[in-house]
Amino acid sequence: MKAEFKAKFGAKLGAKSVAMRGTLGALAAALTGMAALTGAVVLGPNGSAGASEGSRPDPDLPAPAVEMSISRQPEDPGKAVNLTLDDGPDPTWTPKALEILAASGAKATFCMTGPNAQAHPDLVKKVVAAGHRLCNHSVSHDTAMDKKSVAYQGKEILDAKRMIDEASGGAELRYYRAPGGAFTPQSRQLAAAHGMRSLGWNVDPGDYRRPGADAILATVERQLANGPTILLHDGGGDRSQTMQALQKLLPRLKEQGYAFSFPQA
Repeated sequence: MKAEFKAKFGAKLGAKSVAMRGTLGALAAALTGMAALTGAVVLGPNGSAGASEGSRPDPDLPAPAVEMSISRQPEDPGKAVNLTLDDGPDPTWTPKALEILAASGAKATFCMTGPNAQAHPDLVKKVVAAGHRLCNHSVSHDTAMDKKSVAYQGKEILDAKRMIDEASGGAELRYYRAPGGAFTPQSRQLAAAHGMRSLGWNVDPGDYRRPGADAILATVERQLANGPTILLHDGGGDRSQTMQALQKLLPRLKEQGYAFSFPQA
């Protein structure tokens, strides 16, 4: 009797388990489809945007003038990396970064906050004169701006754009990088409506935590398999370790056959 009960109970439990797995699978598929339709951004490690990045433009917002999707791929074909430097310009570290880049013939995209650009217009102009590109990194570097109103996000983006435009003398501002990867479909559309492609990353060595130059370098080399866009910092604190790592990284990348590119805009 016990054996018969166990057999029947086990069979019912197995059937329920299969049905539950099927229901969960259908629910996951539905949510994935919904994300694709709504343009929700699925965040990956360290706040980098994940798989679902496409979206339909919101008719209540200005129409995009450039792609709304998040850029990570290089403009140049072949084996190439995109160097990006965030949170500057900084009077100590940005000139050092420019010096290191020039020594290796490398180019980079500088993701600047509006107030820092406004405070150091000479550095903004030096970055442009050296052939590098500018990126809007918002006003207040609010990593929770994706949880706030569209009006707030728009003000962060457009006020920073105005500050950077004034500091640069009107140099082209091709990208927008949300602090901490806090993109939303609306922020990406607002940026795209003003000619700025959203800029993500593939490689994040956490240099802002100052883990040591060797640790930064090792993490970059390990994560390069993830993709070509490298996130580093030339502002926001003591960036001596980042500069030490960058000085070693650039010759190694050249030895390994990498070219230095810009992200697709």
